[in-house]
Amino acid sequence: MTDLLTALGDRVLFAHAHPDDETISTGGTIAALLARGAAVLVVTGTRGERGEVVPGPLHALEGTPALAPHRERELAAALTALGRPQHAWLGEERDRRYVDSGMAWGPDGFAVAAEDAPGDALSLAPLDEVAADLTALATAFDPTSIVSYDVRGGYGHPDHVRMREAAGAVAERLRLPLVEIVEPRVDDGPGESALDLVTLGSLAAKRSAMAAHASQLTLDGDDFVLSGGQRHPVGVVERYRSAR
Repeated sequence: MTDLLTALGDRVLFAHAHPDDETISTGGTIAALLARGAAVLVVTGTRGERGEVVPGPLHALEGTPALAPHRERELAAALTALGRPQHAWLGEERDRRYVDSGMAWGPDGFAVAAEDAPGDALSLAPLDEVAADLTALATAFDPTSIVSYDVRGGYGHPDHVRMREAAGAVAERLRLPLVEIVEPRVDDGPGESALDLVTLGSLAAKRSAMAAHASQLTLDGDDFVLSGGQRHPVGVVERYRSAR
């Protein structure tokens, strides 16, 4: 288990698409790396402007300009709970801001691109530009490895796919190991390395960080519930595999 943490090295870059992705998929790993003294940079592609909001007092934020700054604050609180990794917004080196592309659910249960994605959406940006922005951040941080989604973006969100494509391009350009997140909701494929967050002592930090993303999810015992009512177990094991 700790072999994976060792393999990631002492400077790990996590490439994610929206606030909350860093915590749901990799929060325990980030907290464990920081506790071991590693440097961690979380790069977030968008502010999640088009995200659905859970029912309740925050639901009025959905579809409004106020959602983006609210999610920025949620992300800051979540990162504090995980142990204060470094953070950067994709494009900030060039004063560029990528926007959430939105999504719809396809017939196979995977996300597909929304028909009304805005012109400045992350998924519509040329890959070479996205990769250049991520390269600038990676070069400044000098990581030992990069962690991002699988080639399908986990559950298919087009912003996840674009971030994975950019991460792959940067890893190849800088000759770095690329490690893929094995999405437990959709993937039980082989070739995994697993981190048991209970054994590592990082589950509590992950749960606290998840709770910070209150516009996007609700913790309910050992599960979390998304805005559409989808219920998933809190990942007490985070799984990865080497990208080939």
